[in-house]
Amino acid sequence: MATGADIESWIAKLPLGDRKAFDALYNATSAKLFGVILRVLKDRAASEEVLQEVYVKIWRNAARYKANGLSPMSWLITIARNAALDRLRKRKSAAAEASETLEDTLADPAPGPEALAIAAAGREALVACFGELEEDRGAAVRGAYLDGLSYAELAERHDVPLNTMRTWLRRSLIKLRECLTR
Repeated sequence: MATGADIESWIAKLPLGDRKAFDALYNATSAKLFGVILRVLKDRAASEEVLQEVYVKIWRNAARYKANGLSPMSWLITIARNAALDRLRKRKSAAAEASETLEDTLADPAPGPEALAIAAAGREALVACFGELEEDRGAAVRGAYLDGLSYAELAERHDVPLNTMRTWLRRSLIKLRECLTR
């Protein structure tokens, strides 16, 4: 069983390219680091890949390790945990992108034939019901609900008092509703 001093010694030799020190470090720590990664990812194959990436990072960054009284295993576990979390984030991000792409591919935002037929029938019925309204009342309803004009603008346009315009719109909507339910 390797001690903290052994692990620090092996890490110190890595910047010099000491492969024996790397092998010793791997043999002494890989099981523990694999367990940390596996707990985060819950996927054995992905955990094995991340473990390889972790040891590449350790090899490249060993010169940055400073023995400051802290456990060298803490440094190694931090690298492993961060790598596992990065992989988890990438997996979630890729899944979200794939889901969005799949939805874009499968779901056509345009209405289908049934919806178009219903809309056409509804449009025809609405046009017929508008024909039953007096011309100025129909124009007021179109102005309010299709053009977004205010009651005051409509009253001014049709040269009627504001309350009269409100009455026209209310009664016209009632007539339209009755017509559409027939």
